[in-house]
Amino acid sequence: MTTDREAWLALTEEEAIDPGLPILDPHHHLWDRPGNRFMLDELTRDLAGGHRVVQTVFVECHSMYRKDGPQEMASVGETEFVQGIAAQSASGQFGDTAVAAGIVSNADFSLGDAVAPVLEAHMAASGNRFRGIRFSLSWDASPEITPASSRTRGLLSDPKFREGFAYLQRYGLSFDALVYHPQLTELVDLANAFPEVTFILNHIGRPLGTGPYAGKRDEVFADWKKGITAIAACPNVVVKVGGLGNTISGFDWHQRSLPPTSTELAKTMAPYYLFCIEQFGVNRCMFESNFPVDKASYSYTVLWNAFKRMTSGFSKGELIALFHDTAAKAYRLPEIGQG
Repeated sequence: MTTDREAWLALTEEEAIDPGLPILDPHHHLWDRPGNRFMLDELTRDLAGGHRVVQTVFVECHSMYRKDGPQEMASVGETEFVQGIAAQSASGQFGDTAVAAGIVSNADFSLGDAVAPVLEAHMAASGNRFRGIRFSLSWDASPEITPASSRTRGLLSDPKFREGFAYLQRYGLSFDALVYHPQLTELVDLANAFPEVTFILNHIGRPLGTGPYAGKRDEVFADWKKGITAIAACPNVVVKVGGLGNTISGFDWHQRSLPPTSTELAKTMAPYYLFCIEQFGVNRCMFESNFPVDKASYSYTVLWNAFKRMTSGFSKGELIALFHDTAAKAYRLPEIGQG
């Protein structure tokens, strides 16, 4: 994250609401890219904002892939890299949060049966933290959203893809599903085809607000609700409640002179997030940060305050589920329970 962006985020500062509530952040990245660094030091600074984040889950972002060796094995480098970061965190020198307690990496299911040794290599690289795979299925007919060169069109129903996908069920791994909102009904068929795999829908199905979807908020919202209702009927699907800070959703907070407050965010986000909770129930919903992607729009402390504002009337048990235990169950991490 650039210095200019950090300075802009600092223009809206808040104290953490309900700082004792335990949080498992089930979705963040780590990377070191030209002019855009988000490693353990940067994450630790965000975590120090007052919320009680006890554990996190790292989700793949094509970070630190292997330079040498078979191409299909390149993604194992990311698991190796994050396993090292998690070990740093476990030293206690970076605070009390168990960073990357769970690791979600990448593998190409279109390899079919040949994906098995890739998954086995991930498990060997992190026997104690590796939990599953995210493979982007995001596709849209508009070239403004998806480049014409994208390989993701039609993958949801591709037989070779499904041949590889079956190994998740065989190895007891979960699947982080990254799609756009028009694809939600297609995802239903994949989820029903693999009922023993836990599907973790990323970013509430990514309702689009750019390109041909710009200026069509009401129409998109209605279509998105239909898709969410359909996918929520699949008992093996849980949903990450967050992600609207990604600029692809078109809210344009990143273009404001001042970052939004948690009150503003809660008002805008609540129709989406509360609808997910209504459809899935608290035991299948987990709040997420999606940092540093969503850091383009708001700070870590402000975001979790927004989540807490929109759930201010929920019971203690419901809050424990939404902020920690749903994610812990999905990623096979220690749960807290209502006691």
